[in-house]
Amino acid sequence: MSLNPTEPESGKRQSIGETHSNPGLWVSIALSVAVLVWFYAFQLRYGAERDFSATGWLKSAWNDDLDYEHGVLFPFVIAGLIIYRLKDLKTAVSDGSYWGLAAILVGVLFYAAGFRTLQPRITMGALPFILWGSAMYLWGWRVAKILTFPIFFFWLAIPLPSFQQATTHLQLLATSLAHHGSGLLGVETYVEGTKVLPIHGDWKPLDIAKGCSGIRSLMALLMISAAWAYIADKMAMWKRVLLFLSAFPLAILGNALRVISIFVIAEYGNSEWARTTWHDWSGLLLFYPFSLMLLLAIHSLLEGGFPWKNANRRQLRREVVTRPNHPDHFVPES
Repeated sequence: MSLNPTEPESGKRQSIGETHSNPGLWVSIALSVAVLVWFYAFQLRYGAERDFSATGWLKSAWNDDLDYEHGVLFPFVIAGLIIYRLKDLKTAVSDGSYWGLAAILVGVLFYAAGFRTLQPRITMGALPFILWGSAMYLWGWRVAKILTFPIFFFWLAIPLPSFQQATTHLQLLATSLAHHGSGLLGVETYVEGTKVLPIHGDWKPLDIAKGCSGIRSLMALLMISAAWAYIADKMAMWKRVLLFLSAFPLAILGNALRVISIFVIAEYGNSEWARTTWHDWSGLLLFYPFSLMLLLAIHSLLEGGFPWKNANRRQLRREVVTRPNHPDHFVPES
């Protein structure tokens, strides 16, 4: 920064900390927030009858038909990720940068494109650019860098136009895995399309419907693995990417185990209970515990031990005890 406090470097503006007493700044911020809320929460433009705001459309899209029931969790996860880095954010505050206005401009252009074309996904996709650019403009690049992932993580909350093709492939894969997996446990079945029928059992045929394809579990597990990889900030970037991508095979494997359990219970236990009560609760009671345990196992494998134990070891290695009057004498790192 320039030695002269009245002449900030090019591309930078005075620190927000130096303008607490400037009421004009806070009035400008309040007006900007009000404009943003108006265009996103009250401007009705989207939906079949154009009776939804952008945020209203997004809330309505978080439903089981689009396999995005977990969408309501995103605001809480994003808030948690920001709180997790709150200490770093406080120390990172510096001069704001005018480059943040460029990011805001990109967001405004995307918003305008979504508004004109009646595409709420584009409109909502513009919001992270506006928020991230505002953070850079107000608090500088270091704060914006820390907030990059939590803010753009919001993109995962926007349902894609259609999952039908992916769902069809996942249905066929889930049917095949359930058929062969059940056979390993003594449940003999045969397959007709996405329908699995018993050979010897007296339970009714079970259809691997769209909801049982695993697409919902996959999208939810992607959210979890992305947040998990972000928090695992002591690992190399390639390991964090691998941890995130592991959600794909884990979701497929976990969903197959869930469907197999339904067939096994139907064969050896109560078929009606298996196709109703256990079908509805097996995701929560079996899929997620199983998938999260495997996600932890992969994290531990990549880090060479349980994450919390490695964190304690790293803390001990960083502690170096020195004597005040003898700077050349020190106790080696533990």
